[in-house]
Amino acid sequence: MSRGGILPALEAIFAVLVWGASFIATKVALRDVSPVTVVWLRFAIGVLILGGAVLARRQFAWPAPKELGYFALLGFLGITFHQWLQSTGLQTSQASTTAWIVATTPIFMALLGWLVLREKISLRQALGIALATGGVLLVVTGGDLVSLVKGQFGASGDILILISSLNWAVFSALSRRGLQRHPATRMMFFVMLIGWLFTSLLFFASPGAGGPEEIALLTWQSWLGVLFLGVFCSGLAYIFWYDALQALPASQVGAFLYLEPLVAMVVAAIILGEPLLLASIAGGGLILGGVWLVQSRG
Repeated sequence: MSRGGILPALEAIFAVLVWGASFIATKVALRDVSPVTVVWLRFAIGVLILGGAVLARRQFAWPAPKELGYFALLGFLGITFHQWLQSTGLQTSQASTTAWIVATTPIFMALLGWLVLREKISLRQALGIALATGGVLLVVTGGDLVSLVKGQFGASGDILILISSLNWAVFSALSRRGLQRHPATRMMFFVMLIGWLFTSLLFFASPGAGGPEEIALLTWQSWLGVLFLGVFCSGLAYIFWYDALQALPASQVGAFLYLEPLVAMVVAAIILGEPLLLASIAGGGLILGGVWLVQSRG
């Protein structure tokens, strides 16, 4: 790697490490408050940081009126709905399990391309999808595949996390058009801002399911979790990730994402005491192998 590529690579690694730890930080914050409060606080901080970055880079410009519906859709899918799914799912799903399931997003993107865009799936990609599916089943059942026959699919939150992976694949596909017309930081700022405004409706209008009164319930540990999510995960990580994408090939940057579930598994074991199950490690290996087969050419 050239000297000029070292900094972008470090930025990508930073983003992946931070996102890997985000599941643990979310579970810590959820000990004291509801999902909507965590999401609202997280993205209030993220909006401020991304907004500051847009202004510092002199990239600020209002979207055209005809684009507002498009940005609203992205904000709802990528922020409001996606983060509700993940935060609610994390109430019952383990952080490490969540990270492994989220790693299947490229699988859903390939399936969407096949179903919606009529893109062909090669035998190699089909094998990758099958491997990743088997990996997910191993992870969510803890190796007890017999439980699937009884209609049990891990924790209830695992299903929400799986839906969030599909939702992120849809969001990613829809975002391509906007990224061709807007700098990534500016686009993400408006998507996050609108998504946060949607979340604000839930935050202020849903008594008993979150709200300003819950903020007083946050302990210092939960505040650390929220600040980590807002400053690092929703702010700096997005900036660094898109900077890396602009400087390095997408395939090279995307390869760093394989580290995310591994980071989550290790951090969850250290901070939350989640067990390192052989079934989870084996299932995670199948997931990463399946994703590699789907994304690799040949």
